[in-house]
Amino acid sequence: MLTHLSLFSGIGGLDLAAELAGFTTVGQCEFADYPTKVLEKHWPDVPRWRDVRTLTKESFYERTGLRTVDVISGGFPCQPFSVAGKQKGKGDDRYLWPEMLRVITELRPRCVVGENVPGIIKIAAGQVVKDLERAGYHVVVFNFEAAAVGAWHRRSRVFFVGIADVADTDDSRLHDSIRKENQFDCGRENDICKQSGGAWRLIQSAGARACADERLVDNALRSGCAGIARRKQSQELADGRCWTAEPDVGRVVHGIPARVDRLKCLGNAVVPQQAYPIFKALMEEILKGDKHE
Repeated sequence: MLTHLSLFSGIGGLDLAAELAGFTTVGQCEFADYPTKVLEKHWPDVPRWRDVRTLTKESFYERTGLRTVDVISGGFPCQPFSVAGKQKGKGDDRYLWPEMLRVITELRPRCVVGENVPGIIKIAAGQVVKDLERAGYHVVVFNFEAAAVGAWHRRSRVFFVGIADVADTDDSRLHDSIRKENQFDCGRENDICKQSGGAWRLIQSAGARACADERLVDNALRSGCAGIARRKQSQELADGRCWTAEPDVGRVVHGIPARVDRLKCLGNAVVPQQAYPIFKALMEEILKGDKHE
């Protein structure tokens, strides 16, 4: 059994992606009340922490019987980086990347998956990469949109992927593996993925150096299948054909119980289809490593 611990779990978007790829979620951490109720409904037997600061290696062992996990994931709070806020970065009380890093260094997972908004690129991406590298992880960073995996909204997100045992890790191999998985699950955008060489654009492969190169980051943000999917989506919006692709999706409207809470959950959620190829590629890397041991 390959194990997964999620931090800042929300309503379980990363958990769903990890489990679809074959991992078993053994712990979750979520502060807000309504998302916690959602997690309790769908993962009733999984140990859960409400405050990431209380999740230590001792408490993790006490509640799970495990000393470590294969993957730790987390969409740490985006408010310090979001263009919708003041982008205070480290000056924001909600800057909780150091707590996620602490859990990572205490539990020493094989792999790490971090998720955040594109605003993090200019504010703290370099710091995240440096921290993970210093902790002994080989790091690659991806930016792509939900539109690239069949959604009708952009929802651009940055993913930090860290893998331990850096000596045997190859950027291009991981990138190709993720791209292959994305082409397999791309749905209606499959032909677009093939045209662009894959929906996933590797922002950088040499640690924090490339994160400091804004031109490289900017090119990565604007290229790949996500950009092509966005142009296709914009054309279909102009043609009035956007909503016909999902007529069965219920809208969150007045009269729906917990309407505001549901809107907040959806607004903060991770699209599982975006993260699935990453977890699938990590699963293959782990299994490949186990086979060689």
